[in-house]
Amino acid sequence: MFPISPPSRLSWARKYYKRTTRCTISSSINLVFTVCSFRDGRHWTVIVGPDLLDHIAHHIPTVFALGASPAAIRKHYQNNKSYQRPSKTSHRDVVRDLHDPAVFLKHLGQEAYYSDYLAFYQDQIDLHGCEEAVNNCLLRDDECANAILVRMYAGFLHPIIHLGFGIEFNQPAIIAEALAQAAVHEGWIGPFLLETEKAAAGTQISRSLVEILDQIRTDPKLRMAAHWDDDNKVRDGILARAPNDMVKYAAQWKVGLDELEAKTAEMTNAAVYFTGGAQHPPKQTKFDFYYMHCVNSSIFFSSFLKQPWITAVNKVRLLQFKGWLDLAMYTSRRAPEPLLNEIVHYQPKHPEGSWDEIFKRVVEHEDDGHASKLVRALKHGQQICKPHNDDPRFRVKDNMWLNLAHMAIDSVEDTGDPWVRSAGFDEAWEKYEDRPRAQL
Repeated sequence: MFPISPPSRLSWARKYYKRTTRCTISSSINLVFTVCSFRDGRHWTVIVGPDLLDHIAHHIPTVFALGASPAAIRKHYQNNKSYQRPSKTSHRDVVRDLHDPAVFLKHLGQEAYYSDYLAFYQDQIDLHGCEEAVNNCLLRDDECANAILVRMYAGFLHPIIHLGFGIEFNQPAIIAEALAQAAVHEGWIGPFLLETEKAAAGTQISRSLVEILDQIRTDPKLRMAAHWDDDNKVRDGILARAPNDMVKYAAQWKVGLDELEAKTAEMTNAAVYFTGGAQHPPKQTKFDFYYMHCVNSSIFFSSFLKQPWITAVNKVRLLQFKGWLDLAMYTSRRAPEPLLNEIVHYQPKHPEGSWDEIFKRVVEHEDDGHASKLVRALKHGQQICKPHNDDPRFRVKDNMWLNLAHMAIDSVEDTGDPWVRSAGFDEAWEKYEDRPRAQL
């Protein structure tokens, strides 16, 4: 078992003390850590293949941060624990052999080796501590580290979301899981990210993310590259039918060493813009499931910025990969035009509701944690984007943030599937109802 360090409890309490006003701090923290430590070593974070993942380590800290009571935390764990799979025993000979780069690379992308990679990363953290282990195993810019880094952005960003929770909440166990989770994902996203990195270094063209989104939307070859029947619309659509075009556009977004905070805010605002605006009137208001992960992961890039042990060069690299992946994700759903009027003029189910009241509703909402992560990421986005309200690169501003939070909680409480899948395709909306005439 890979223990959770006691000092982490204190850091959590300090970080979220002001938000946790509806429950006893100590009992909530103890319960959260009981849940996380109970998972540790007993369950896989990969449930059925790399694309169906254990979200409990995301859900519980998120609702705690939003003010969940001990009873609510316990309820969410009980509701979701059934899909966990028992962990498998690692093989010490395999773990030992993973120190050989050839063996390490050979077993990547194979779920059967998850426990072995997990034990390997646990050993690295035990020997070197989290900071050095992450720098050595993820950010070193050698073949093995790069193979893990690109996989952090696979699986609709789940590995880097897991890493983000581990780093934000100072949890060695979750960091080790994130690295192992990345290791068992396929590496097909890697060529796109690494080729875009080379192209970006060789071009003088520099545009904002929203300018590139606009360009992509008017490029018929790229916008139509993904087909409705593609199994994976990034891999089998965009990167199969128009890979060079995607690289060309993505490489136009670059981050300077002195731009990290502003570019992190820009990335967050752009992700919220294309996610919240991907509506299909007169159909019900729904958020795209895949786009939503671009928003939910955005919060952690602020956490990465705060870590003094991550070099500025590596912070730039982490952020650029995120922006480029977001552009590919947007394109893969047929690049729907973001409808800002749908956000500006949204009529909430509870118009008087404040952020705190939305937090209460989403904390009580029964799901696997996607909705609470979305609401928390939206609030974070409002905070970091506020200084840029007058910047044209930031299209989401002012009261749009609260409206988006209303849209998020109202949509998951509404009838039908909570998330539309592939919002730019008409087929995705066929099963949804039209809105009442008063909302049109």
